[in-house]
Amino acid sequence: MSGTINIGDVETYLLALQDRICGEVEDVDTRARFHEDAWERRQGGGGISRALERGAVFEKAGVNFSHVHGDRLPPSASISRPEVAGRSFQAIGVSAVIHPENPFVPTSHMNVRFFVAEKPGAEPVWWFGGGFDLTPCYGFEEDARHWHSVAHTACVEFGEDVYPKFKQWCDDYFFIRHRGEARGIGGLFFDDLNDWGFARCFEFMRSVGDHYMPAYRPIVERRKDTTYSDQQKDFQLYRRGRYVEFNLVYDRGTLFGLQSDGRVESILMSLPPRVQWQYNRKEEPGSDEARLVEEFLTPRDWLE
Repeated sequence: MSGTINIGDVETYLLALQDRICGEVEDVDTRARFHEDAWERRQGGGGISRALERGAVFEKAGVNFSHVHGDRLPPSASISRPEVAGRSFQAIGVSAVIHPENPFVPTSHMNVRFFVAEKPGAEPVWWFGGGFDLTPCYGFEEDARHWHSVAHTACVEFGEDVYPKFKQWCDDYFFIRHRGEARGIGGLFFDDLNDWGFARCFEFMRSVGDHYMPAYRPIVERRKDTTYSDQQKDFQLYRRGRYVEFNLVYDRGTLFGLQSDGRVESILMSLPPRVQWQYNRKEEPGSDEARLVEEFLTPRDWLE
């Protein structure tokens, strides 16, 4: 955990990343623009939430920046590091969740973040975390290969073992245990990263953030004008229910935000605008809807 910590550099990068993602989303959508909402947290810190709704391409997109601090870490942040429980903390990050209008365009999620926990007379404990993952309703191998190829590129200069490790972690993390299925086709997930020293870990976090839109935008451009039926839109709304279930039951970021008395509107911006649950729905064998679970929501090596 060597190296001088410079949270100011992290903040500068993250604010610029938020601007870049919002700019690209608006460029693709062409119609809607982000509404910005700056907020303050009663216990310390605040953030900038940006939301785009009812666009030509995106039904809803949220890109949040937050920098919060407090006297005591919430339980969700100290699960894997019980030694930091009770310390004061700072948490800073950017998260993006994009829900498209067209069911052939997948939902995407990205988050990069930094935590530092401190107490008098002791070395600070810090770590980076984040990643990006893709949640299609209709599976295309071309899209999955592209997504994972860019994820691999983001990792390769940090070691050949980094992509396989964080790809596996993503597959394991974004698994809806009560459904027995993956949330999507994965990507990258990492947490508690401090092994390489601050400068190198920060460089990796930047690489993940910088590769998100190059991974996602070409897929959006490829699928956004595909004609779809009411039945395919209905399937999209049904599959969004799985996204909601994961975020509210398992997601560490959501739990951290709620347990740290964060701003609820910003925390729950990740949820889709429209969603539905259907009792005991069964897909027709051999259909594209059935193939999603059978062929795409089973972890596999997309770089083969």
